[in-house]
Amino acid sequence: MIRFALVAVLVACGPGIKGGGPTINSHMTQPDTASQTSAVVSSDILAREPVSNSAQIKHILVGWKGTNPDPRSDKRTKAEAEGVVKGILAQLKGGADFDAMMKQYSEDPGSAATAKAYSVSPDASLVIEFKQLGLRLQLNEVGVVESEYGFHIMKRVE
Repeated sequence: MIRFALVAVLVACGPGIKGGGPTINSHMTQPDTASQTSAVVSSDILAREPVSNSAQIKHILVGWKGTNPDPRSDKRTKAEAEGVVKGILAQLKGGADFDAMMKQYSEDPGSAATAKAYSVSPDASLVIEFKQLGLRLQLNEVGVVESEYGFHIMKRVE
């Protein structure tokens, strides 16, 4: 009877009981990656181990209907948002200024107008996907991650 109760507690608590939940060193795992991961996401970077415990990250947020309060996102589908991300990445690859692109395209009210960087660390109050990618980026490297708010085109600046 005691053994059954212990097993029930372990099952109810899930895999996070030992370590207290996901950590920055945990790789992102998703049960159905085909439906949750976009081709624009930087899977290669996310597969790396973290390169830092802190970083300064600038980002451009691009959403789709229901992901964030910006009215631009409500006018597009996820597929259309992917197209916007691809266009922004092409411009950045062609030498466009990241800060100017933030001001023009980002739907993040906290940084779009100011082009400010976010301090990223394992305990920062940011969505886990943002922290996962942010701490894996090399200096001046650009990558993309998807969260509940949309796609984050991220650049490590420090």
